Amino acid sequence: MPKRIVIIGATSAIAQQCARLWAAEGASDFILVGRNADKLEAIAQDLQVRSPEVTTHTETCDFTDPIAITNLASALAEQGPLDILLVAHGTLPDQQACQNDLTIARDAMLINGLSPAYFAEAFVGKMQNQTSGSLVVIGSVAGDRGRQSNYVYGAAKGLVERYAQGLEHRLADTRINLTLVKPGPTQTPMTAHMEGQDKMAPLEQVAGDIVRGVKAKKPRRRARLVN
Repeated sequence: MPKRIVIIGATSAIAQQCARLWAAEGASDFILVGRNADKLEAIAQDLQVRSPEVTTHTETCDFTDPIAITNLASALAEQGPLDILLVAHGTLPDQQACQNDLTIARDAMLINGLSPAYFAEAFVGKMQNQTSGSLVVIGSVAGDRGRQSNYVYGAAKGLVERYAQGLEHRLADTRINLTLVKPGPTQTPMTAHMEGQDKMAPLEQVAGDIVRGVKAKKPRRRARLVN
């Protein structure tokens, strides 16, 4: 049977590269979830061109609405077991803008912190019911400590890590594997405006680490910076 792989935030660069690696491994049924239907369809077509064994479905969702997220998880679980759930969405907000406008700060905290936790919580119960599966949540080393340059983003990612730690304890006696991924600065469109690109981890390396970590059922993966 093909693997059923659900990718939340499927339009992100890391998510796309992970999907390509999984597609290269063999038969897979991808459910690509995002907020832009046109971008999702383009990614779906790319995967199908890369591998004739791949099938794709796309779903749009309000990433800030707990009810919409709950309904999506229920609908997908009813269609069959989920082998891998990758929660990969996020934004990189401007710290000064967050300081000047609390609406921007609220949205940054919501999409980078609460929203990933909503998705993981909505799906993990479904995966427990099926008694197996891998849950992958992308956090960030920015959540390790507060920094003047990005503490709103860092606080949101710190929430993700605390959430994942508690969830890891909850799942300790189950066959559900949880992997928290904490990339350092990575060469993606989201960081293209930042200095020091030569010291950032290549996208392909980070995605490869994630895919290998899921296969090895490692609870944590931390991307290495390029020397």
